This record gives sequence, structure tokens and C-alpha cells, in this order.
Amino acid sequence: MNATELKTIEKLNKPTILPGSVKINVKIDVNEEIPQENEMDLNDENEEEEELEFDFSNLNKLQLVELLEETVQEQDVAKIKDKVVAIKSNFLRLNKEDRDREMEQFILDGGDKESYEHKDDPLEVRFKAAFDIYKVNKEKYKEELEKQKAENLQKKQEIIEELKALIYSEETLKKTYDDFRALQDRWKEIGQVPANEISNIWNTYHFLIEKFYDKVKINRELRDLDLKKNLEAKIELCEKAELLLLEKSQTKAFKLLQKYHDEWKEIGPVPADKKDEIWERFKNTTDKVNQIRREHYAKIEEEQKANYDAKEAICVKMEEIVNEPVNSINAYQKKSNDVNDLFKTWKEIGPVSKKQSDEIWNRFKGSMNQFFEAKKEFFSKLKVQQMENYNKKLQICVEAENLVDSMEWKKTTDRIKQLQEEWKAIGPVPKRHSDKIWKRFRSACDAFFARKAEHFSGVKGEEEENLKAKKELIERIKAYELKKDRNENMEAIRGFQREWMAIGHVPMKVKDALQNEYRGLIDGMFDQMRANDNELTTNEYRNMVSGLKEDPDSRDKVRRERINLQNKIQKLRDEITTLENNIGFFARSKQAELLKAEYEKKIAKIKNDVKVLEAKIKILNEQ
Repeated sequence: MNATELKTIEKLNKPTILPGSVKINVKIDVNEEIPQENEMDLNDENEEEEELEFDFSNLNKLQLVELLEETVQEQDVAKIKDKVVAIKSNFLRLNKEDRDREMEQFILDGGDKESYEHKDDPLEVRFKAAFDIYKVNKEKYKEELEKQKAENLQKKQEIIEELKALIYSEETLKKTYDDFRALQDRWKEIGQVPANEISNIWNTYHFLIEKFYDKVKINRELRDLDLKKNLEAKIELCEKAELLLLEKSQTKAFKLLQKYHDEWKEIGPVPADKKDEIWERFKNTTDKVNQIRREHYAKIEEEQKANYDAKEAICVKMEEIVNEPVNSINAYQKKSNDVNDLFKTWKEIGPVSKKQSDEIWNRFKGSMNQFFEAKKEFFSKLKVQQMENYNKKLQICVEAENLVDSMEWKKTTDRIKQLQEEWKAIGPVPKRHSDKIWKRFRSACDAFFARKAEHFSGVKGEEEENLKAKKELIERIKAYELKKDRNENMEAIRGFQREWMAIGHVPMKVKDALQNEYRGLIDGMFDQMRANDNELTTNEYRNMVSGLKEDPDSRDKVRRERINLQNKIQKLRDEITTLENNIGFFARSKQAELLKAEYEKKIAKIKNDVKVLEAKIKILNEQ
């Protein structure tokens, strides 16, 4: 109780002479069981971490917007406050993830981080509009609440004036007491008053009650009856408070406990021999509820600490990736996959404390931005080199096109083969030009060799020479040993294919057999490359899983990884089913056959991906 309140009590405790009565002294016990907030530990020490009573984490943005639009139609803000808070929290979380992905894609597409601008999508516009309705209603609610509190204060002040008049009343004891009880009932029905008036209005009210008891000299039985009713009311509050020990929602328990303390203040005194006992019962229950609440938030804090440690470990790994030198497209692609995997893992980890959230996120985000900035710079330089390669290949195309109509078969053939070798020696060109420039060069080469083939068609000696050349090429293909570098293997295969196409016609009787043998060798090389890729991926994964053995959380991580792989396999199998169903709808036409072949190629690739994932699950099961 502050100094101002004590002075008020001292003033009210002065002897009072009532008309027609003897001199009486009214003494208020300032240590009456009036619960003080600092005694009861009712401060919401974990307000910033307060849990939500609604779980909308499984809803998407559209569902959240529709739910908010429906919810804000309720005019009573108090009923929907917690629900709106939960909707807003989940929507902002999903929206932030979308914005992060949008910015990352913008950077990956060559954009500058500083020039990135986000424009609200239709769902954001709808969300803001619905939330504005809630804010308007909330302001109206606050205004009405303050207005109601002022009216409640006025009503309680009127009751106080009536109590004062009752003290000086000359009516009979029964009527006076009936009026007194009626005033008490009216007081209890009145709601909250402005916060700055609570202490003063309560002290004045209880002082006048004590003064009334002394003034009318209520007989002991009536007094005891009133004290007994107050005791029963406080026992009921104790029982309600004890039920809070079983309440799962700490937010709900805390709010109800505050409400019960407010109700406790409104109940009058109890028999002296029960005063300490009932107060201790209520106080002990309050302490237990607060202890449960503290333990609840201590557990949350412990979980958040573990999440922080996990995210800090990811930051360390990200910083290692940033500091490792990268000098090739494949290496950057691998590192990009590693970065994306780390980001996915980051999002799967639970939240950290709010005071650490920005710090750890900025550290992780800073390293990720640093990586993508370095990648952007690398590919910018690569684009310059690729444009130089493009210009060189353009010159080769021009020369090959000038040779298409040449009749100097031997000389031109040698020159075109030389141009093909020069083409292979030149590095890659920008992806958007790659197919077009290659088709242009190939068309020129094919046009010349088609003319040459036509010119020499029917010449048996030429066909035999071509047969010999193709057989020699087949032997070279058989002798070729696949390298570790996939690009080098692809260049070799393309070279074999170009050389095969350049050789020309062979005798018809061996054409199909020779073509089948050649195609089988080329397909075998592709199959072997895929098998090597799968084996490499499986071995790397086995090493990664083996490294988890020393991790104290290995069993949990292996379990999550197995679930993740099983989900991926199911998605791939669903995709296979969809593609196979679509093939059944193709009409019989040349275009449909081409499309069907493309679908079958996709299905084969997906089935290969499924085998790789199944091999990974097998590795997990071996652990």
C-alpha cells in the first residue's frame, strides 16, 4: 500500500460522531487479506513468449485469410482477440517465408538485393483489409470499455454516497440491513473501473462497510452469518483456483487466476479464526499455479536454447561453405544444393527466444547472402567468357554454311571435321543460345554431308569405306573408358555421335545391325554414367549417415530423414502414375509419338531417382 493510501486510511480512522449515537472509533486493519500484486507474483513475466490457445499452423495463407475475414465479422473484440492473434502470427510467418524465397529467387536470377522490391499479392491485400476491420472494431471496443469503466466508477461512487447516507439513516435495523445487503449486491454486479481509481474506490467502500457495522451495532449472529457467507464465497474461489492446477493452457490459467483475485477483493471479511487459514489456502494455490507456469516457460526456454544451439551449428556450417573456394559451375551447383539443404533444415528447427531470434537469423542470412553474392559475381564473369565462346562458334557456323555448296568433297570434309574439333575445343555458350547455335552448326554440317551422301549414293566403294569407318568408330567407342568428369564424357559421346552422322551411307544389308550395335553402345555409356552417378550419390550419403553416429540426436535425425525420404518416394511414384496415365490419352500421330517418347524418358529418370532414394533408406535401416 503506498503512502497516499495510508494517509487516506489514517484520515478515515479518526473518531467519528454520528447524530443520535455515542462516540465510536472505526479502525480498519490495513493488513486485511487484500491480495497485493507484488505478494502474489501475478506479473506476466513471460508475456513475450505467451502461448496461443489456437493452433492454425497447418493452414495455408488462403485458408488463414478466409478464416480472418469470417472471424472479424464478430463485433465483440474480446471474444476473437486470441483467435485473431493466432491467425496473424501464422499468416506473417508464411508470408515471411514466401518473401524470403521470392528475394532468393530474385538474387539467383541475377537481381541485385538492394533493388529488390516486394509487391503485395492479392492474399496480403485481403489480409490487411480484414485486419483493418478488426483494428477499427478494437478501437471502438477500447472506447466503449473506457466509457463503461467510467460509468461503473460513477455507479460505485453513487453506492458509496448511498452507504454514507445509510450510516446516518434513522430507519429500523431490518430495513437498514436489507438496504445495506442490496447495496452490496449492486456493488458486486458492477464491472471494472479505471485502473487509477481501483485502490481508492475499494478502500473507501470497505471502510464504509466497517463503519456501517459499527454504527448499527449489528448483533453477533447477523454479523457471523455475513462472515460465514463471505467464508463460503472464498472457499468456492479456493476450489476454483485449485482446479487451475489441472489446466493445460497456462495463458487461460493465468487469466482466470487474475479474475479470481479480483473477485477475492470484492468479498468481505471472514470469521477471525478462519481468516489466516482461508488466506493461506488461496495463497498456496496461487503459488503452485505460478510455479507450474514458471516451470512451463522454463521448459520452453530450454527447448529454445536447444533450437538456438542447432541453428548456431548451421551458421557455422554455412560460414564454412562461404569460406571454401569454388571455381566451377558444378561446384557452385553442389554448394547451392548444400545451402538450400541447410536452409530447409533451418526452417524445420523450432523457434528461439525473441531476444536471440534476430541475432541468429541475421548471422545465418548474412552468410547465405554472402554466398549468393559470390555466386552471382562468378556467373557474371562466366557470362562474359560464354559470350566470347558464342562469338567464336558463330564464326565457325558462318564458315560451315559457306562450305555447304562446295564440290571439293575431300577437302571440304576434312575442313568440316576440323571445324567440329575446333567446336569441341571451345567452351560452353550462354544456355539461351546453346541449342540454337548447335542446331545451326549441325544443320550446316548435315547439309554438306547430305549432299555428299547423295552424290556418292549407289557407289559401292564409298559405302564400303563408310562401313569400315563406322566399324572403326564402334571399336573406338568400345575402347573408350568413362572418366570421372561427366562433362568430359558428354563431350566424348557428342563427338562420337557427330562423327557417326558424318560418315554417310553403308550397305543396306548391314545398316540396321550396325545402327543397333552403335545405338546399344551409346545407350550403354549413358546407363553406365547414370549408374556411376547413383553409386557416387549413395556412397556420399552412406558417409554422411555414418557421420551421424557420434551425434547425440542421431536416432531422431535418422527417423526424420527416413520420413523425409519416404515422402519423396511417394511423391515420385504419384508423378509416375500421372505420367503413365497421361500417355494413355495420346492420339496416334508422329507428334504424339515424340511426346510419348519424352514422357517415357521422364518416367525412366524418375524411376531411377526412386531407386536412389530407396538405396538411401536401406542405408538408414542398416544404422
